[in-house]
Amino acid sequence: MELPLPLLLGSLAVAVGVWHLVFRRANKLPLPPGPRGWPVLGNLPQVGAKPHHTMCALARQYGPLFRLRFGSAEVVVAASAQVAAQFLRTHDANFSSRPPNSGAEHVAYNYQDLVFAPYGSRWRALRKLCALHLFSGKALDELRSVREGELALLVKELARPSGAVALGQAANVCATNTLARATVGRRVFAVDGGEGAREFKEMVVELMQLAGVFNVGDFVPLLRPLDPQGVVRRMKRLHRRYDNMMNEIIRDRKAAKEGKDLLSVLLARMQEQQPLSEGEDGSITETDIKALLLNLFTAGTDTTSSTVEWALAELVRHPDVLNKAQQELDAVVGRDRLVSESDLPRLAYLMAVIKETFRLHPSTPLSLPRVAAEECDVAGFRIPRGTTLLVNVWAIARDPVAWPEPLEFRPARFLPGGSHAGVDVKGSDFELIPFGAGRRICAGLSWGLRMVTLMTATLVHAFDWDLAHGMTPDKLDMEEAYGLTLQRAVPLVVRPLPRLLPSAYAVE
Repeated sequence: MELPLPLLLGSLAVAVGVWHLVFRRANKLPLPPGPRGWPVLGNLPQVGAKPHHTMCALARQYGPLFRLRFGSAEVVVAASAQVAAQFLRTHDANFSSRPPNSGAEHVAYNYQDLVFAPYGSRWRALRKLCALHLFSGKALDELRSVREGELALLVKELARPSGAVALGQAANVCATNTLARATVGRRVFAVDGGEGAREFKEMVVELMQLAGVFNVGDFVPLLRPLDPQGVVRRMKRLHRRYDNMMNEIIRDRKAAKEGKDLLSVLLARMQEQQPLSEGEDGSITETDIKALLLNLFTAGTDTTSSTVEWALAELVRHPDVLNKAQQELDAVVGRDRLVSESDLPRLAYLMAVIKETFRLHPSTPLSLPRVAAEECDVAGFRIPRGTTLLVNVWAIARDPVAWPEPLEFRPARFLPGGSHAGVDVKGSDFELIPFGAGRRICAGLSWGLRMVTLMTATLVHAFDWDLAHGMTPDKLDMEEAYGLTLQRAVPLVVRPLPRLLPSAYAVE
């Protein structure tokens, strides 16, 4: 008996659908491997106080791409250069936005900043504004005298016979005042720091610590109102302090009325009711401005000063490396003046010291999270839509497969003839990505690299360094304090000893 045509077609459609479903499931790639987690919380209790260390150990067990579960969120971790390149180069467009998080909501003006804003026209407009007025080659050259001038003041301050100094704090004052002059047209702290500078440093460190916490409320919605770790409460309190600081800076800038700095440009746009980007409704607001300033004053200051502090700590521990760097500086610069930015291209060994510092002590050990817009396949595994991506920058730069003697401080590896002579830090060599890579690479890379290099070169050239309190280099504590940025657990306290001619320290 012949089946009616509609029934025949329906049966055929069902058969094809079943076959397609079975075939797809049979051929679908597996999810990445990973450890079993706790009920409800998943792997959150297992990440420990130093997640970049824990995740490095997990990569040795499960491979360079593994999966975690943070509450209801699926997370994948990239822990090798090859896997990171697949995410940040091959699938960069798919991972161009951030997952929701309490820091962006409660501190960064509800995602209105540059770091956490969704990828799109508004984000591109903010980035373009920063590039035009701060980070482009032209802007960097125009602000060269600001950087050199603030470093000369730092050197003059350190050259005074005042005993031991906390180097990170002094470097932070210099980095903050330099960036402030470029962005808001004035210093925000006295050259010798003072109470305001110490308070600001504490605020930045607290922000980085809070931003580095895996907040349970972000991953377990039922626990969000309870704020079990007290993270949101601290974020809201910290936001009020930042907001007061930004309000004061904007109020002072409005009163001055004139200026060519970034803040003046933004205030003029607000006054003229210009939108951030074409096709957007609404002009730039004061909240937009404060969110951007918050990014610049946090991401652009502590990352610089902490990297310089790590560099000096490594040089104190390795007197032979310090001596080679000083010999190069004396040959290029002489002893009658301070380092100029025009000297930097001729300081190959000093640049190798900077790269090796970025390798061992990346300012952001775990990349800021990204989220998969669509499902994709990476390294033979399926990455579902909505998965959070973390790149373990710290582990990648210590991978023994990529780096001979990875735990040793060896700048020579970056010199001609060395194992990594051609490796750069600007996002194309995935073995070393302290600034990230791809579309969401650090917007201030050019400023940060210039500032770290010039500050380290200046301090190495201008001073010899003794450790305070009878500490010997072999006993120097190199323990890390984890946060969004990699701080030293114990601040570096040193005694600077001037080594140049007196004329080099004379600042008008």
